[in-house]
Amino acid sequence: MTQHVLFVCLGNICRSPSAEGVARALSVCHDIEFDSAGTSDWHVNEPPYAPMQAAAKARGYDLSGLRARQFTSADFHQFDLIIGMDRDNCNGIEALRPPENDTPVRLFTDFAPETGMDHVPDPYYTRDFDQTLDLVEAASRGLLRDLT
Repeated sequence: MTQHVLFVCLGNICRSPSAEGVARALSVCHDIEFDSAGTSDWHVNEPPYAPMQAAAKARGYDLSGLRARQFTSADFHQFDLIIGMDRDNCNGIEALRPPENDTPVRLFTDFAPETGMDHVPDPYYTRDFDQTLDLVEAASRGLLRDLT
């Protein structure tokens, strides 16, 4: 049975699309599908942020085909696991949880405790795209270990 995993950040132009792209690239299991979304509607239908795409491309990840979308309550019914990049994202996700829905919502860095980070910093603000990718790669590897 195919597992469906959704990565969520604020605008869906840096952290969550990079998580989607990295997880897809690292996954050797064809029974996992990945998607991404943002808690805001600021960038709907836009591609990932150009500097994020460039940093990802330098590591061999192509994000160019991805487009931002907003997280909705319907995502709780379409995904088996929803992963937020920080606690604010997780709170925004939980605010839309339908009654009696039990889809797990996890913090992405929970899958990479060795990093000592409790969130994935937003490179749109920090400008540290490599740090984001380092964390995304570590957490993706941990997630894939858990799922397979």
